[in-house]
Parts: sequence; C-alpha cells; structure tokens
Amino acid sequence: MVSMLQIIFSFILFFASCNRTSNNNPAPVPLPADTTFTNPLLQSGPDPWVIQKDTTYYYTNTFGNRISIYTTSKMSELKNATLTTIWTPPATGPYSKDIWAPEIHYLGGKWYVYFAADDGNNETHRIYVLENSSGDPVKGSWTFKGKITDSSDKWAIDASEFDYNGQSYLIWSGWEGSVNVSQNIYIAKLLNPWTIEGSRVMISTPTYPWEKMGWGGGLPTVNEGPEALINSNGELFITYSASGCWTDDYAIGLLSLKENGDPMNADDWIKLSTPVFSKKPENGAYGTGHNGFFKSRDGTEDWIIYHANSQAGEGCGNERNPRMQKFSWNADGTPNFGEPVKINYPIKKPSGE
Repeated sequence: MVSMLQIIFSFILFFASCNRTSNNNPAPVPLPADTTFTNPLLQSGPDPWVIQKDTTYYYTNTFGNRISIYTTSKMSELKNATLTTIWTPPATGPYSKDIWAPEIHYLGGKWYVYFAADDGNNETHRIYVLENSSGDPVKGSWTFKGKITDSSDKWAIDASEFDYNGQSYLIWSGWEGSVNVSQNIYIAKLLNPWTIEGSRVMISTPTYPWEKMGWGGGLPTVNEGPEALINSNGELFITYSASGCWTDDYAIGLLSLKENGDPMNADDWIKLSTPVFSKKPENGAYGTGHNGFFKSRDGTEDWIIYHANSQAGEGCGNERNPRMQKFSWNADGTPNFGEPVKINYPIKKPSGE
C-alpha cells in the first residue's frame, strides 16, 4: 500500500521537474567583462619605467644591449604591447655596453631618453641623452646628444628628470670619488634636457642597516634608482632603492623635502628611517625596487611600477620582472605603497581601462 508520505514526495518531484523544464525561467546571467590583471606584467623587465602621453603609455626597461619601447593604451595588457627598438649602441666606445635603466621623458615638445652605459668596464659608467622631435617616440629619428654630467664627471647611473616650482632637475645614483665604496643619490639643476647647470649635491647616502644589506667582501653600499613624486599639495618626495640588488633585501626608501625647502640644499631633505616598500616572500616578491610612477588612464588613480624577483636568490639578472599596483596617500601627505601584491593574484585594472 502506498503511504501518504510517498504520495507527497512524488508530487514534490513532479513539480520540481516541471520547474526545471519551464520556458519561463530567466535567461542565464552573462559573465562579467574581464576587469582584472595579474603580476608580473612581463616575464622579464629589470628597472621598469613608464610615461603617459594622451591615451598612450610608453614603457621601457633594461635590455642591456639596446633601448626598446613598448607602446600600449592599457598598462594591464603590457604583455600584448608592440615592442620597438629605438636605439642600438655602437659596437665599441664609451657608451657601447651595459645599457642600463633607460627613462623616457617628454620635455619642451621633444622626447628624451636618459640612460647609463659604459665601454664594458663598470667603472666607466656614465649617463647619456637621446633626443627625438617626433610626436611619437617610436617614430622619427633619435639624435645622440652626448654625455650629461657636472664638472666632477664621476661614475653615474639611473638618471631621472623632474620639474619642481618651474625648475628642471636631474637626479641619479653615483660615486663620490673614483672608487666603488658607496652609491649615493645626487641632484643638479638642468640648463636644458642635456646640460647640467652648476654642481651636483648629494642628498642621500646609505646610513641605516636596511640600506646596507649585501655589504661586505668589497661590495659597495647602495642608494640608487631615484624617482621624484609630487602629491596634490605640491609636496616633493624622492623614492630610491637601497641595499644590493644582488640581495633579496633590495627595498624602497623615501626622502621628503621640508616645507619651503630648496631641493639643492641637502639639509632640507629628510630620510625616513624605515623602508616604504620591501620584500614579501609569501607573495613571491624578493628584491623589490627600482620603481616608477604613473596615473590610471582616466587620471584618478596613482600607480607604482617596480621590479622584483619571484624566487629567493635570483639576484640582479633578467629574472627580475615588472609589476604594478595602485597606491594611496597618508594623512600627512606621504605616499602609502602598502606591500607587494601576490603574483598571479587578480588585481583590479587601472581606472579607465
């Protein structure tokens, strides 16, 4: 005999079946558009740099034997960007080898590239300048403007230009003398994009323990990769990379210019006693440093781009890869970079992409 419970269960199955086959069901919800990206942006890319002009980003990094530019409208899709080689050094001579840390700048309606190079001997590293009057840096022709230095003409790498209160400045990493003891951060005024006016001033030298990791065995202490950053109140900061790039402890430090300070007065610069961005092993980020900055496509967000190694002990080689993430500002006006985002972890794309 069929029980009342069995009858009720049969009716439930019947109506459930009807509901599944009904034509009145709503249509499936479409999957959302792709709104995220993951780090790293490229498999390799030491010393990343990016500049935006109109709706186009121009990105470069250290290639060692040439200067090449990636062109893209979306930084989150850098891996799909077109790569164009704009300059190849001569086979021999003072700027023929070890082409390091090129930076592209748009100054006075022309494009300039600052880069470091030597003749195959690191002690001869100096900074050089290229110029292009084309509206597009991957078009037209590049003219070699020569070496840029002050009268000391000492070892120099990692040049970057910035404007502050109507004056153009160059900052870089260099030696005080002719012996590789310490890399310091120097600043000088620019008469024009390829000429320094007056003498250099040292505004930072490695002093804290976290700036001296890797020191020993004849290796130098290191401050390098300086980059200027100005907040919405017009306050000037300079980030720099400290400790040996051959260590996992390569990290980013911060200099702040005093209120109403003079960038050419070393006493007007205040160094933060702790790094502002450093390694995060559990996120696959070792040797984080040599950064740059850019705005999101719609101009509403601030982003930092930097390189890091994905594994411990990978040193200063081509394993260093470029990464980017949004940053914010603290109540006192200083930048807050947070910590390196985990590799292969979805990150929301820059606003406007």
